[in-house]
Amino acid sequence: MMVGRYSRQRVSILLIFIGLVISAGRLSASEPEKEVQPKAEGIHEKKSFKPGEFILEHIGDAYSWHIVTIKDKAIAIPLPVILYSKQSGFHFFFSNKFEHGYASYLGFEISEEKAFKGKIVEKLADGSVVRPIDISITKNVLSLLLSVALLFWIFLSMAKRYRQHPDKAPKGLQSALEPIILFIRDDIAIPSIGKHKYEKYMPYLLSVFFFVWINNMMGLVPFFPGGANVTGNIAVTMVLALFTFAITTFSSTKTYWLHIVNMPGVPWWLKLPVPLMPFIELLGVFTKPFVLMIRLFANITAGHINLLAFICLIFIFGHLNMFVGYGFAPISVAFAIFLYFLELLVAFIQAYVFTLLSALYFGMAGEEAHH
Repeated sequence: MMVGRYSRQRVSILLIFIGLVISAGRLSASEPEKEVQPKAEGIHEKKSFKPGEFILEHIGDAYSWHIVTIKDKAIAIPLPVILYSKQSGFHFFFSNKFEHGYASYLGFEISEEKAFKGKIVEKLADGSVVRPIDISITKNVLSLLLSVALLFWIFLSMAKRYRQHPDKAPKGLQSALEPIILFIRDDIAIPSIGKHKYEKYMPYLLSVFFFVWINNMMGLVPFFPGGANVTGNIAVTMVLALFTFAITTFSSTKTYWLHIVNMPGVPWWLKLPVPLMPFIELLGVFTKPFVLMIRLFANITAGHINLLAFICLIFIFGHLNMFVGYGFAPISVAFAIFLYFLELLVAFIQAYVFTLLSALYFGMAGEEAHH
């Protein structure tokens, strides 16, 4: 048993190392002194490696899914581009028409200007640039759809197993996830909401926990279908926070709102003539989901930035001196592996914190009057 356990650990570390090497290999698209083809000119120009641009490019969204770069040739999965222009109507094509951002197609192109950098814009006949309505399947959207499909498969297969064998002990995926489900019920939902009210909130709490956790884990996989920064996209965390805000608001009791307005136990001079404390409490109704949104977005994004920064150090030192770059590579990879294991823990913790805070908000909103 011990031999098998150590073997699995060695295999896990090897897979992580291979993944980091693949991530480093993807840097070849941005290595120092590479030649790029400008859009408007037919000549080549030198472009040095810029760590900031590389990191922002990899944590941001994209219209194609980059796999690897071999000898300055990028291999990527083109994704569907769906646009609506007021001038020419709907357009549907694949992102490879843009030739990795170096070409325009049907008057559309991926902008390099600061205002719309990385977004599709349309050039009009008078030379002006406008943003069409963009509902394209980007890298983050595709990763989100894949994670949702995975969640459906997990929960539906577990539900089918429970229906078919209600009296049998769990096994396989069911036995692996059942302790987590019980943990969310017994240590998050019941203590925060109450044992008489928690059940109606369990579907949401389970969904949001596994959604955040699975997308966090997929974001740490450096090759397809992983590597997308879904939970590090503030639009995604905003929608999750709005779900929590909506459930909290529509399930709140009269006592909850009376406590916000009246604040029993608070000195009268904090409530009249200027309603200072009620104003602060009312402001807290909106800052709570805002904190949910920012906390998840900031922690996941910071983790990806730190991991990529250590990989970038190899090429930064290598640009100064090739031997220094080779000498620093083992140190950089060692720190990257350490951060990778830390991010595995953070992926779970952030899902737990988001679920716990949501449950606490539900519990406070459902507060009943004490007699």
